[in-house]
Amino acid sequence: MDRFKKILEERKAKLENELASFAKKDEKVKGDYDTQFPDFGTAQSSDEEAFEVAAYDSALPVEYALELRLADINKALEKIKNGTYGQCENCAGEMDPRRLEAMPEARLCLKCRKGK
Repeated sequence: MDRFKKILEERKAKLENELASFAKKDEKVKGDYDTQFPDFGTAQSSDEEAFEVAAYDSALPVEYALELRLADINKALEKIKNGTYGQCENCAGEMDPRRLEAMPEARLCLKCRKGK
């Protein structure tokens, strides 16, 4: 457990740093970040303004994906704390340790993940 906890905490820190590079943590909504509109200086032309809008638009799906991964990691850390880590959320069976090695934040065993 200690090894998985360390890996998850390292991944959490990395994701939070990555999010902080272009988004601000929303103090009102737990686990939510707000992508900051880029300001590359004083936009002197409509092309520069369009570039800022495109950069913002590109960052939104990245923010969402990172938030989802961060939520899974936080959930896995909570499971470690309450003693349910490694248990499939669907069938309640024990997950294969190899699955947790590959993806420590996994919530479902491979059988349930594949829908069998």
